[in-house]
Amino acid sequence: MQLKQLIHELETETVEGSLDREVVGVGYDSRRISPGMVFVAIPGKNTDGHQYITAALERGAVAIISQQNGFVPHRATKIKVPDARRALARTAAAFYGFPSQQLKVIGVTGTNGKTTVSFMVKHILEAAGVKTGLLGTVRYEIGERCIPAQRTTPEALEIQAMMAQMLNAGCKACVMEVSSHALDQQRVVGVNFDVGIFTNLTQDHLDYHGTMDAYFQAKERLFATLSTGGKSATAVINIDDAYGARLVNESSLEVKLTYGLHDAARLRATKIQLGRGATKLTIETPAGSFACRLPLIGRHNIYNALAAVGAALSLQVDLSTIKTGLETMKPVPGRLEKVDCGQPFSVFVDYAHTDDALQNVLTTLREITQGRVLLAFGCGGNRDNGKRAKMGRVAAQLADHTIITTDNPRKESATWIAAQIEEGFRAVRTGGHQVELDRHRAIDELIRMARPGDVVLLAGKGHETYQEFEDTVVPFDDRVHARETLEALGFSQDEDAVGTL
Repeated sequence: MQLKQLIHELETETVEGSLDREVVGVGYDSRRISPGMVFVAIPGKNTDGHQYITAALERGAVAIISQQNGFVPHRATKIKVPDARRALARTAAAFYGFPSQQLKVIGVTGTNGKTTVSFMVKHILEAAGVKTGLLGTVRYEIGERCIPAQRTTPEALEIQAMMAQMLNAGCKACVMEVSSHALDQQRVVGVNFDVGIFTNLTQDHLDYHGTMDAYFQAKERLFATLSTGGKSATAVINIDDAYGARLVNESSLEVKLTYGLHDAARLRATKIQLGRGATKLTIETPAGSFACRLPLIGRHNIYNALAAVGAALSLQVDLSTIKTGLETMKPVPGRLEKVDCGQPFSVFVDYAHTDDALQNVLTTLREITQGRVLLAFGCGGNRDNGKRAKMGRVAAQLADHTIITTDNPRKESATWIAAQIEEGFRAVRTGGHQVELDRHRAIDELIRMARPGDVVLLAGKGHETYQEFEDTVVPFDDRVHARETLEALGFSQDEDAVGTL
């Protein structure tokens, strides 16, 4: 590809050097630059790509795209842009041939529910015979390939590369979780969405965004792109959520498919029966109604199902296929995932790491459990610390006994994080909790407390297979440690017994 083709859609301020150069690749990591590539110097939280321009030139970069001055191009072409991140996204899309234009792309954003909704949409589309790729928190699925996810939404270059790979693998659609960080950092610029889903908005990531209003405005960007992407796009929005209702009022999109449990929603769930192993409900849509047995538990999964139905309807999937997809849905890794070794009590692992998510999961378990609800959880370090006390209050209100432990402390003191959680807990009640910072010991102790009919919930890490301490990442999987304790107690492991209560 010629450099002039690559930057055709860029907003450039100055260009110094020839545009008649052959480009063999695009990169933003100077260590991965090889001769013939374009280096895009993007500013980062900890490092700035502009510091590595010289290194990229030494490795053979034929052009530098940056938003700062300060280097002499010599053999390379210098392209100055007002926003390097936006330029990276546009350049990546051009280099890979704008793959999202050839895919049906569904973007899912919101604080909670993104992963489950994404898995549901993919499952329904594949029930309709539409081969679908996936980009999300748990993993990236490209045709038959499964890649463990490094982050919820990859960097713009990786998004475009993986979408191109999806096309090569025969995919016709792509479902992707779209985080607020990705939207703020313009990673999905250059992605043409067919459907945008808004699940909900509760406190999280305020360490990054600062305020809930800024957090909402980041999420809102997805729906602004729907109206400018060149496709006839649909917004699917939860109007039972206050921020969802606000989004409906503020969005200029013509096509909006609202969902919720109230009469004002175009997609509604009625005749709800919450069970121990499944949820029965009737789903009412503009195209008709159908009764459904959803093999997932909890009121929050009703909302997730409605969101997935909205996406499927937007893509012209018939109700019969949607019903089949929902009724054959399998549990999502780390989302109320059951660990069953034949013990007379239940053990669940869940990713709940906000006060709202923890409340949803504990409420679900409380509604279907006759025994006690036992909880172990912590909060991540170097993340929004305003939710720690709130999560402590939720635990005090809904769990019979809580062990406060570590999550991913990162560079923060695990003791300090636990103290902030404990402060919220003690604001509700005294007693009924303890602190054990060794997560392995916390899991072991909590499971050994359980009696027949109880439920044990290990919250916060879900599908994750590691813990982060300072600059060290160590292997850790709640599911593995739970099974080890159950086996030590004499229960036999049944690897097929992973599901819902």
